[in-house]
Amino acid sequence: MENLLETALGYATTAYEVAFAWLIDPANWVQFALLVGAYLLAVVITRRLNPRITKMLTPDADSQTILSKVRRFVLLFLPLALPLLAFGLTAIGEQVTRSIFGSGEVIAFGKRVFLFLAVRAFVRDMLTDPLLKALGKVVLVPLAAIYALGFLDTLLAWLETTVVPLGNMSFSLLGLLRFLVVAAVMFWLGRWSNDQSSALIEKQEMRPATRQLAAKAAEIAIFGIAFLVAMNIAGIPLTSLAVLTGALGVGIGFGLQKIASNFVSGVILLLEGQATVGDFVELDGGEAGTIVKMTARAAILETYDGKWIVVPNEDFIVTRVVNYSDSGSANRYDVSFSVSYDTDINRIPDIVGPAVQALDFVLDDPEPADVELDGFGDSGIDFVVEFWVEGIDDGRNKYRSHVRFAIWNALKDAGVEIPFPQRVVEIKGGLPAATAE
Repeated sequence: MENLLETALGYATTAYEVAFAWLIDPANWVQFALLVGAYLLAVVITRRLNPRITKMLTPDADSQTILSKVRRFVLLFLPLALPLLAFGLTAIGEQVTRSIFGSGEVIAFGKRVFLFLAVRAFVRDMLTDPLLKALGKVVLVPLAAIYALGFLDTLLAWLETTVVPLGNMSFSLLGLLRFLVVAAVMFWLGRWSNDQSSALIEKQEMRPATRQLAAKAAEIAIFGIAFLVAMNIAGIPLTSLAVLTGALGVGIGFGLQKIASNFVSGVILLLEGQATVGDFVELDGGEAGTIVKMTARAAILETYDGKWIVVPNEDFIVTRVVNYSDSGSANRYDVSFSVSYDTDINRIPDIVGPAVQALDFVLDDPEPADVELDGFGDSGIDFVVEFWVEGIDDGRNKYRSHVRFAIWNALKDAGVEIPFPQRVVEIKGGLPAATAE
């Protein structure tokens, strides 16, 4: 116990002597005064210049020119003006004190503190992406704080010498941390580049299928390059991935063959363009709907009642597919109806045809509405009217319902009777005699 007290007393005595020597040293007071003066001068300058810079660089709210985007980007750095200006003025003060007194530890510490404030402002005010913001809070700000305290070199040396074994390979904690940071940054760059390339491809005049294929190819290329760059920067040899890629190949050959088949089928669909986003299709299995999305594995169909159906890409290749809206062509529909046997059937085409053709969605080309005699039924004479529309009768566009309304109203106005089933009942032996009570 006495040894512990003596050791603690020795540390306290040493600390007291260092603090007393620091307090009576005029060079330290000069450095502290320069540090405070540099900060106050930076505050005065930024308070005067920031409003003018903001007014000068702020573009019109609806302006989307390249110059306006550059001005908005420069304004993002305005929160860094105060700590960076204080850092620059402190650096000048450090040169002065070192040239006069031969020391500058106090003002150097203050300079590192200003740099820490700049890093914190950068993470807090400038980073808007959730991934980068989290990376800044977890890695960048703590490292800046450790650097400000002067322990960064010691920490990096400890991380470099601490090795983590992983099978036949081994990594230092510094290398692992570097890999995680680089991988996160490269993933963000890949995602940002993919968004930019997709937006650029969407503006090009090409078939939707070709546009989607180009977007997928760009996405694969961008993330592939990002992965290779991250592995290279982290110092991981690509030859160490040979076992992994071999196992992946075996997995594709056995367990993942369906996924591989769907992926290849998706590429074929995009290349041929026989079914693309916006088409209304019907498969042999009964699935029918509008293609709203095509992924590497499946196509998403939206039915007329809002349900989504996930159809594997392979089904579009190995089964029969009816595409009702390929190349935006018109579609023909028909509606059947009947009239009484007492009707002059020669009048029916002149009554029903113009009524259907008058509907705003019925096309004149490739041919106008056509009324045809379909047969002689049990209760009436059967007709069918054929008409062309630019679209799909899928529930949203109830073309046949509107046509039936038009037929009903036209026949009623012309006095034509629409028959209903009639049956003749014959009772053999006559009716039974009534019995008296």
